[in-house]
Amino acid sequence: MGIKAALPRYELYLYTAVLGVALIWAGSWIFDASSENVNRKAFKESVKPGWHYFGRKMDVADFEWMMWFSTFRNHILFALAGHVIFAKIFTLLAPKHRSLIFGIYGGLAVLVTMGWTFVTLVLSHCIILYSIAMVKSKWMCFAAGLATLASIKLEPYNSWQESLVTGSFDLQDILFYGGCGFSIMRCMSFALENCEKKDGNFTFSDLLKYNFYLPFFFFGPIMTFDRFHAQVNNTQLIRKDKELWNITTKALLHLGVILVVDVFFHYLYILTIPSDVKLVTKLSDWCLAGLAYSNLVYDWVKAAVMFGVINTVSTLDHLDPPQPPKCITMLYVFAETHFDRGINDWLCKYVYDYIGGDHDKIFKELLATFCTFAITTLWLGPCELVYIWSFFNCFGLNFELWVAKFFSLPPFSIIEGAMGEAMSRRIRGVFNAANFWTIVLYNVLSLNSLEFAKLVGRRLIFKETSKRHQALLDDPEPVKPVDAGKEKAE
Repeated sequence: MGIKAALPRYELYLYTAVLGVALIWAGSWIFDASSENVNRKAFKESVKPGWHYFGRKMDVADFEWMMWFSTFRNHILFALAGHVIFAKIFTLLAPKHRSLIFGIYGGLAVLVTMGWTFVTLVLSHCIILYSIAMVKSKWMCFAAGLATLASIKLEPYNSWQESLVTGSFDLQDILFYGGCGFSIMRCMSFALENCEKKDGNFTFSDLLKYNFYLPFFFFGPIMTFDRFHAQVNNTQLIRKDKELWNITTKALLHLGVILVVDVFFHYLYILTIPSDVKLVTKLSDWCLAGLAYSNLVYDWVKAAVMFGVINTVSTLDHLDPPQPPKCITMLYVFAETHFDRGINDWLCKYVYDYIGGDHDKIFKELLATFCTFAITTLWLGPCELVYIWSFFNCFGLNFELWVAKFFSLPPFSIIEGAMGEAMSRRIRGVFNAANFWTIVLYNVLSLNSLEFAKLVGRRLIFKETSKRHQALLDDPEPVKPVDAGKEKAE
């Protein structure tokens, strides 16, 4: 009964067609806005010459995407290819010691990339948290872990630690904070799992092999220690049927998606436009909705591809890594909203599920979500934007529980029980459509500016169109014939 009940196939086709037409229509508005404003002064830094045979400029606003698949692509491929080769050789020669080889290669790669001071800093974090883990007190492990995480997220402690790392290159900041942040989260997982170990303790060598596994070191995803330790020490390395074929297919799919995204960036400047508030105020509601939605879809695609590439390498190592996040189009509840399944699994295992239990008690759920988003806020880096994002997502998660509890009472439960499963899904779908756009609005905060999120909220939810009309009057621009037709349609 409910949202997962089956609907007639033709009805699903109709909904898919409506969604497709809406996306194409919104995309056409974004395309026009991109083409007409390509030479704006505000676009100068983030819209650069693209592929020569397209004859168009390209949106390069996302440093992470450009780093992975353009500027530092060869360096990343070289490091991961080296790992695959060494891992394969030693897996064949000494399968019992492959975890040791993973750790040694990863440690050497980090040493060559970041220098001995960075490795010493990471080791100091490991030693501190390993020492606390020996006490086997969960609250002490959490306190020490969160204090260590805060030391690289809050001033002046983070600047002091960063100053210890010598040298200067384009990727230093992102590798420093990524390496330290993920390392601390892994150390916390190790410490908490050691608390659960009834006989003895895990060794410091186990922690280092877990922490310095290169594919996960700088960019994640986080794989909890219990899963990693069990899988990496498994000597029965047998491939499932068609597993290599599936790995190859996924690798080719990721390559195809990378090319498609780069092509789209030549025609749809979805990352640059939201940063120009003056331009955004002039855009139509269709264009704003398309920008908000496409930014979240793109962030999901980026996470799926980046983690997908890493997961392909780890799957070759006979590991079962965290899967890519769920597509934003398929989301309708806050409980399933996440863009990093590794962090989500970590938080659920050690915080959300641990405190919330079955998630059917309102007070325990409130405490569980508060603690979860408090740690998430620290992980993302405390600032005004993150505070607002955390508050609204925490509220959304709890509000869902309150509403579900309310409608599970008579007479609502009796009415739903009397209707068919398909009708129940349709009614739930109507309410969840509003929930979907709330999820979009709240998470636009984490990807764009607060001003853009406010504008999207006012225009799409509260229907305040006066700002757009005033902006067009203050700075009128010639309207192309195609735009005139769209204005009438709108």
